[in-house]
Amino acid sequence: MTTRLGSRRFGALLSYAILILFALTTIFPFLWMVITTFKSRGAIFSLPPTFYPDLLFKPGMFDSYIQVLTKYNFLRYSANSAFVAGMAAIGQIFTASLAGFAFARMRFRGSALLFGILLATTMIPVEAIIIPEFLLMAKLDWLDTYLPLIVPSFLVGTLGTFMLREFFAAVPDELVEAAVLDGASVFRVYWDIFLPISVPAMTTLFLIAFIANWNDLLRPVLYISTSSLRTVTIGLTSFQNEYGAQWNLLLAGAVVSILPLLIVYIFAQRYIVEGIATTGIK
Repeated sequence: MTTRLGSRRFGALLSYAILILFALTTIFPFLWMVITTFKSRGAIFSLPPTFYPDLLFKPGMFDSYIQVLTKYNFLRYSANSAFVAGMAAIGQIFTASLAGFAFARMRFRGSALLFGILLATTMIPVEAIIIPEFLLMAKLDWLDTYLPLIVPSFLVGTLGTFMLREFFAAVPDELVEAAVLDGASVFRVYWDIFLPISVPAMTTLFLIAFIANWNDLLRPVLYISTSSLRTVTIGLTSFQNEYGAQWNLLLAGAVVSILPLLIVYIFAQRYIVEGIATTGIK
């Protein structure tokens, strides 16, 4: 009995040690990035490296952030990214929920084949379709606008469709049958029953889509040329050139660009955990 109890305690301690090591490994790059923003340019690459920033609690401590927010207009870039990512994520929730509901609760010929083709599109990289997409956007005269950044993500969401299909398929049939007996149409069943109970799954999908569109660099670089329309990812590239990089400004800009994502995650954390648990997404 004592031996079994000791084995359990050892297993628990080993699990905690592995989790703590994994957490430290995950957090360390972000912590190092924040520390570096409070270092002078000469101290960033000093050897041996120091964890204590040389500008901490000294004049010039926030110079990197002040330059990034004022001289390099990162507040405007962050607002542009928030608009693009927010609109794309909201649209993706709507279209993915409609498609997920149709695949999960409606029976029509070829639905399994159509859903398989939809899933197969996830294996096509964006780089393979970006040239015909660029030609289409040029034909529509959408270049140097936000439409090429919003519309493709607004209308297409394979992961979201899969997530919501799994969630909607788990809803008891009795709930749908009761609504149909009360005279509800298919759209009323989707709107009044399935949408209200899928808030955790849709919150998870919103965060995934928001982060994906916030971090997108390829489409903004291709489609945006006006300075005032730039997103935060294009803004970060301005700190690099062929001769080197302004690491203190680049890292300060990276910290500023991450803060909105952290705020969204903190407020939506409860729904995200619940959504992952109910949809089975790992």
